Amino acid sequence: MCGVTMEPTDMNTSTDRIERSILISAPRARVWRALTNAEEFGTWFGANLKGQTFAPGRRARGQITFKGYEHLFFDVVVDRIEPEDLMSYRWHPYAHDPNVDYEKEEPTLVTFSLKDAPGSATLLTVVETGFDRLPPERRMETFRMNSLGWESQTKKLAQHAQS
Repeated sequence: MCGVTMEPTDMNTSTDRIERSILISAPRARVWRALTNAEEFGTWFGANLKGQTFAPGRRARGQITFKGYEHLFFDVVVDRIEPEDLMSYRWHPYAHDPNVDYEKEEPTLVTFSLKDAPGSATLLTVVETGFDRLPPERRMETFRMNSLGWESQTKKLAQHAQS
């Protein structure tokens, strides 16, 4: 992958925080659009968010488009948007079991932050916190799955923004 470097930054043993950073060979405005335009976000993330917008306090919900996962939904409430610097939302991570009412759980917070990098590139950092407040019986699996997921999703975002 030309222009994409991946660096896990959660080298400590915390199970409450996932942090991933990736250098994207695209201008900050381009990466920002890929993050904050809901339809474009859905394209690289794998969720049908057609006709939706991201705005603070607003919910965005759409069917997952990955084969075999179409029964699941991307469902977030946008927390903050600070143009070209930060976007965050709250969600119920790894909400994959239709027999579980995840609304009873406290959601985690996902924060995307952008910084300029040399060569008209952008440094994207994604941080998800709040896993320690999840029920003990699903905390570690959810942390593991989202840790792997953010590694994959940041690479997809980079590929999308660079194309």
